[in-house]
Amino acid sequence: MMKHLLALLAMALSWTCLATSLSAADKPLEGPIDVFVGEPRMEMQQVFKDERFPNIVITLQGTVLATWGSNTIRARRSEDGGKSWGEEIVIAKPGIHGGGTTVDETTGDILAFIEDRHPPAPLTVYRSKDDGKTWQPENVKIQADSKGNVPSMHMNEHGITLHHGKHKGRLVRPARYYGKKNDRSEWPNHYTNAVYSDDGGKSWQTSDPFPENGTGEATVAELSDGRIYYNSRVHWQERPKNTRRRSALSDDGGRTWKDWRIVEILPDGHQHRSYGCMGGLVRLPVAGKDVLVFSNIDTPNAKRERGTVWASFDGGKTWPVKRLVYEGASAYSSLNAGRPGTPSEGWIYLHFEGGQKGGSNVASFNLSWLLAGEPTGDGIIPKELLKSR
Repeated sequence: MMKHLLALLAMALSWTCLATSLSAADKPLEGPIDVFVGEPRMEMQQVFKDERFPNIVITLQGTVLATWGSNTIRARRSEDGGKSWGEEIVIAKPGIHGGGTTVDETTGDILAFIEDRHPPAPLTVYRSKDDGKTWQPENVKIQADSKGNVPSMHMNEHGITLHHGKHKGRLVRPARYYGKKNDRSEWPNHYTNAVYSDDGGKSWQTSDPFPENGTGEATVAELSDGRIYYNSRVHWQERPKNTRRRSALSDDGGRTWKDWRIVEILPDGHQHRSYGCMGGLVRLPVAGKDVLVFSNIDTPNAKRERGTVWASFDGGKTWPVKRLVYEGASAYSSLNAGRPGTPSEGWIYLHFEGGQKGGSNVASFNLSWLLAGEPTGDGIIPKELLKSR
């Protein structure tokens, strides 16, 4: 009798897991822009109280998952679109958050990249198969790049799953090469790149270097035509306009980068310093449109403050509007956008260092709120979106 009951229970659990998996797989990855506009909305709340290094992703179930930590790597989950947050979940201790938290949109698995200490340092990848509730370490293989260098992961924006073209399903996340060490003397040898995986994150290839040395802490977003837009911080003060962001494009699934340029409208940290600040980037999941949102600090003075977001409507060519999120202390940031058909739909999420009460805060807002910001003079807002302001 007991064996029969156990068998029925196992079958029920199996069907529950299958139903959950199917419901996630059935949800569209992209939808209309209408859900991001309407009455302007903006909310903010503290999520972590100490340490550093934010990332934020949206799981296939629509759970908002904030990851964080410079010693104890933790996660917090919100199943109601960011209105409330569960207790802290420890992913690893000790360690340092490598950024690049990645949702595999084929399986629903979530990957977190943890290094033993500030890199160059040994790396462990942690995988969650249950929507971020529990995490298990695993060994992965990362191949060297075309210069023979194996990249470090710290500290980069979240990874992505490609939706379009022959590389559909590929995982891509930004990475970087630190040279011999993280030191000003080595900055000319530092460069950003990316790692990509076609087997669900078990093994990773490394892209060619970004076409400019002295860069680090990058972001990626797939455009609607399958190209990958890359935006990077600068470290090396000898580079021209070193307080402005850099960008490039890939048309081969993240293997190589071309058409790099200085993005003169986007600041890279406080403008009196010789090096930049990690920024956030997300493409809104809107079919056939390339609406990008970027975050960084908009600070002319000595302190890291004035966390701000910018919007582009042409895949990063121009950035016509920006809006201040938080006037006070603000530093590293990460961005993501809600999934269609889930409680997160229509929201843009900014997880940043600083904000109200310190630690980290998550600001949740819609596109209409951002559109009500300040014109930058760089490009124009599409007419159909002006009505939503």
